[in-house]
Amino acid sequence: MAKDLEVAIVFADVVGSTQLYDKYGDTKASETVAACLDIMKDATYQFNGTVIKTIGDEVMSTFETADEAMGACVMMQNRITATSKIADGIPVSIRIGCHFGPVVQEQNDIFGAAVHTANRMTSQAKARQIVISGFTVEQMSPELRNQTRQIDLATVRGRVDEVALFELVWQPDEATSMLPTIGWENKGRRASKLLLNFRDTTLEISDQRKSINLGRADDNDLVVKGNLISRIHARIEMRRGKFVLVDQSTNGTFLHDLQGNETFVRRDTTELGAEGTIGLGRAEEADSSLAIYYKTID
Repeated sequence: MAKDLEVAIVFADVVGSTQLYDKYGDTKASETVAACLDIMKDATYQFNGTVIKTIGDEVMSTFETADEAMGACVMMQNRITATSKIADGIPVSIRIGCHFGPVVQEQNDIFGAAVHTANRMTSQAKARQIVISGFTVEQMSPELRNQTRQIDLATVRGRVDEVALFELVWQPDEATSMLPTIGWENKGRRASKLLLNFRDTTLEISDQRKSINLGRADDNDLVVKGNLISRIHARIEMRRGKFVLVDQSTNGTFLHDLQGNETFVRRDTTELGAEGTIGLGRAEEADSSLAIYYKTID
């Protein structure tokens, strides 16, 4: 018999599991994913939650309160991050999304718009991030609410209005400092090769290497340190002769062309122009030590 409930819905999944299978093979990758799923399910039980189902590399759970849901989310992230390499030295991380809302329970599954919203929160999260809806924040205790910050707005299937996205800052020392929201626009042109220069480093994007990652984490292709720069800040891709910047950051990316025009992009995509500078997290002058110079070549 169907039953109406109001619960916190959590989706937690392993980041880049397909690449794990490609890189380490089926046996090691499946063992790694299984170990992560066990940690996620155990954290759910520790905070009085119910595991609704596992879907490949993802666990879907429900909790009676938002605080219990957040406790489980933090435990999941802490345990997997602390372990760092779950099985046979394979590095792994997870991302988590949560929304509090009404659902219909039928047997061992749940249905409703709130489920889609929770899933949307997960799709907006990056590795080691917990993304939650604004309504979920309203259900939290004041102490937990103080650990959240709004990072964006997102459209959700079945909803006309946008949903506010918040991040639960579960690692305060690792958090990126945040600037106010700024508008953005798109500009660009076609090219066949792009050169990036940062200090004494030069990188080329072309048919031989079609994308690079930028950010403050050491495993990025171009590492740029700064307290306004996210761990995985942005990506530049070659797409059919165009070079596109995909921002994945908290504070966004600033572009300046040779004419002095500025473009700002945050959690969005823009096509790069012929030549200019890139500032991660804040606008950078051309002679700044944190400015990245780019030039496209036809």
